[in-house]
Amino acid sequence: MDTVFYTLQDFLLHSKSVTYVLMGLGLLLYVFWWWFLTDKDEKKRLF
Repeated sequence: MDTVFYTLQDFLLHSKSVTYVLMGLGLLLYVFWWWFLTDKDEKKRLF
């Protein structure tokens, strides 16, 4: 990856963008993990 940042603003914008993408993916993974865990519990209930 040959990304050259000529200004501090370019670097900060890139860093913030990558951080937001990773936070969004983490939130989606957490939601799917929660659905996976709660789905298992509901199948075991008899009543």
